[in-house]
Formats: sequence, structure tokens, C-alpha cells
Amino acid sequence: MATKASFTAEEWQRLLESPMLAAMAVTAADPSGLFGLLKEGFAASRALAEAKADAVSNELVRSVVADLETSEGRDSVRDGLKAARAGGRAAEVKPRAIDGLRHVSALLEAKSPADAAAFKTWLATLAERVAAASKEGGFLGFGGVQVSDAEKATLAEISAALSRTA
Repeated sequence: MATKASFTAEEWQRLLESPMLAAMAVTAADPSGLFGLLKEGFAASRALAEAKADAVSNELVRSVVADLETSEGRDSVRDGLKAARAGGRAAEVKPRAIDGLRHVSALLEAKSPADAAAFKTWLATLAERVAAASKEGGFLGFGGVQVSDAEKATLAEISAALSRTA
């Protein structure tokens, strides 16, 4: 089992950013207004809290979540994501997030193959929960679909980036 000590500071930073990248990719695929954004953010937060509380959760996942609970961890992720999108346009958020997940996938395979499948499954599940958190395409909560076609396509891209079958 890999621990934080198994990774360089830069590699650990990538792992810390990965849940946010998964959530951002889905949210950017089909923005659903302020309330949808809030629901999707809460879904990501719930997924993090549940991973921490789950006794059978992967140790590497729990380590990442524990680091994200610290102010240093949150600041590090905020600063890292801010720097990554510096000078970028809103349309570049999703492709950059998918690319970041592709790098995380390769990092996990290289440094911690025993943890890779569980960690990638956790990221994909987090993305699915974010996608299902808010209806898309409706008006004032009526109509629309739970997961839009754009979000479904993004989930497939995330799965491919994580080297998982869609």
C-alpha cells in the first residue's frame, strides 16, 4: 500500500487535486446555474466525507481525503488549480481537468499499481455522483434530465482518462 511518503511533493499535489479535477470536468461539461453548481459541489464534498468514513475505503484514498481536510491541503489544491487555469478560458477547464486525470492515472499505475484500480474507481464514482446531483436542461427544477448527454460524454472521457472501460 502506498502512502504519502511514496510520492514526491509534486506527485502528491496531483493526487490531492484529482477529486476536484473529476468534479470540475463534469461541472464544466454542462453548467447548470448557481443552484446546480452548489448541488454538484455538495455531492463532491459528500463523496469525500463518505470515503473518509468508509472502513473498507482504500488507504490511499483516505490519506488524500485526510490531507484535503487540513487547511494546508485545501490551500495547496486551491493554489495548484488556480495556477493550472491561469490565463485559460472557461472552455479549457474540462480538457485540462481530463488531462490532469490522465496524468494521475499514469502516476498511480507507475507508483502504486496495487492502489490504482481502487483510487481510479473512487474518482470515477465521485464524477458520477457530481453528474447526478442536479437536473440539467429544465426550468426551475421542472423537466430536464438527471445526467445530460454532455455529462455522460464527459463521464466516458473521465473513464478513458483513468484507463477504465466506459
